[in-house]
Amino acid sequence: QVQLVESGGGLVQAGGSLRLSCAASGRTFSSQTMGWFRQAPGKEREFVASIGWYGGGAYYADSVKGRFTISRDNAKNTVSLEMNSLKPEDTAVYICAQGRTPYGGFYVYTSQYEYWGQGTQVTVSS
Repeated sequence: QVQLVESGGGLVQAGGSLRLSCAASGRTFSSQTMGWFRQAPGKEREFVASIGWYGGGAYYADSVKGRFTISRDNAKNTVSLEMNSLKPEDTAVYICAQGRTPYGGFYVYTSQYEYWGQGTQVTVSS
């Protein structure tokens, strides 16, 4: 059974930075696309960023492009999300996800992901 455990969330002022991490276990991590989504209260889950199995092919939502960076360490089975210049509208639960099909590039849609973490709260104050 695949487990995804996020960490690194917290409270930060607007303009600040946070680094989220997701530790994966239970399936060959290096062959799977990984992604980050977020969900704010009363809103649908929203795509944030994705990275292909080989570490290339990163793709970002327009709302975070230039501010967030996704990366992976296949030796440690982790994927990270570096978030800079945070805005109050970035406030949400951030959720790590693992792709359904191995050896793929980036995935944008929730249906392309098979496993999900529990999420970590990010709150940006104005």
